[in-house]
Amino acid sequence: MLEQAPELREFGAGLQITPNGGAVLAALGLREAATRSSIRAEAVVPMDALGGARLARFDLRGLPGEPYRFYHRGDLLGMLAEACATAGVRVRTGLRVAGAVAGGKVRCEDGSELTADLVVGADGVHSCLRPLLNGSDAPFFTSFVAWRALIKDMVAPAESRIWMAPGRHVVTYPLPGGHLNVVAVQEQSAWVQEGWHQRDEPASLQAAFADCAPVLRDILARVQSTHLWGLFRHPVAETWFGHGLAILGDAAHPTLPFQAQGANLALEDAFVLAACCNEEPALETALARYQSRRRDRAVRAIDTAAANATRYHLSGVRRLAAHAALRAADKLAPNAYLRRLDWLFGHDVTAG
Repeated sequence: MLEQAPELREFGAGLQITPNGGAVLAALGLREAATRSSIRAEAVVPMDALGGARLARFDLRGLPGEPYRFYHRGDLLGMLAEACATAGVRVRTGLRVAGAVAGGKVRCEDGSELTADLVVGADGVHSCLRPLLNGSDAPFFTSFVAWRALIKDMVAPAESRIWMAPGRHVVTYPLPGGHLNVVAVQEQSAWVQEGWHQRDEPASLQAAFADCAPVLRDILARVQSTHLWGLFRHPVAETWFGHGLAILGDAAHPTLPFQAQGANLALEDAFVLAACCNEEPALETALARYQSRRRDRAVRAIDTAAANATRYHLSGVRRLAAHAALRAADKLAPNAYLRRLDWLFGHDVTAG
């Protein structure tokens, strides 16, 4: 396994592993490690960002399957790295892949070349394998920008709170160690570079939500460091494999971060790819089965995430109506909100 970073270390901020992703971790024997490394989520809580009121509370503890969990990315990475070491998988760090060719050969920036029966590109939206299988594509700026921040030493309930305001929203949830993860999204026409390593001033984030409720402003006032990135839509790849190469996760199907499925879909992809290769001795047939089992589901999840952007950013009469519907659902049918996602959270790729 090749990793471009010089070492496996803590990085980034938080992510959510929903039951469908948790099923993969459990199948890999990591249920106990997951419990130690995460916070079990109790609820999703839509909030009125302008008034500060809770609109509803949808209990996650009744979901079937594995628990819905909050992780720091570094903790999840460490858990997976330890599992790789236990399984005898060697992770070679500091090797950045510069290119690949048909037949399972990769070329690294240091000049070295490596060959394998199958080269799998799990290298994100800027994958070097994806263009070899699909040619170049033209992602477009969605007119959304996002800030990511981690507030240290801020205890919060085990809830994913979605603070909704016209043209923008904030998602907050706790992480192990007593920290709070913050992702804030705003609509704007100015293009911002893709990728979340671009630093920004906390004041820019705070100004974008300056007219919101004091409780949200107080949270954002504690942000001391933040990164900003532009959100782009990439088409789902038409071809995921060929000639000893395959892609998975964001390399095959980048998604907007509005349904918390990027990491979960990647876990599903990896499990299904391995299962198909284990079940089918002919590699090309196995890879065709992998794409067939995964592509339609990825498209549906990505479309669902994109639709949430509209739901979170409503204004005027539509916003009032949506908030009234959430309040009614909370009182009359509290499980309906989550039941509509049974196809997503309840799906278990490890069950065959």
